[in-house]
Amino acid sequence: MTEAKLVRDRIPEIIRATGAEPEVYVADPAEYRRRLRAKLAEEVAEYMEADDTDAPEELADVLEVAFALAADLGIDADGLERLRAAKAEQRGGFAQRIVWTGNR
Repeated sequence: MTEAKLVRDRIPEIIRATGAEPEVYVADPAEYRRRLRAKLAEEVAEYMEADDTDAPEELADVLEVAFALAADLGIDADGLERLRAAKAEQRGGFAQRIVWTGNR
């Protein structure tokens, strides 16, 4: 038996299409948030191991989990983007590739 993990909403349907019957349940809110956090770590790890060909797809998975975490906190994708943009306006982004080595 495999360890229980959070999966995308259509996975049970996809499994059924193969003729198998998945064993699933719906997590309560506390378990859902805990499993989303674990899923984020899993997806980030997959991104970190991906080559340049697979990295965009893995990054999309990270973003999907980030959107789900935001929704769980009551923030929609537009609200999350507004927060990101405000932070970028205040502190900048990462486009200039600046690396801090300390203060003098």
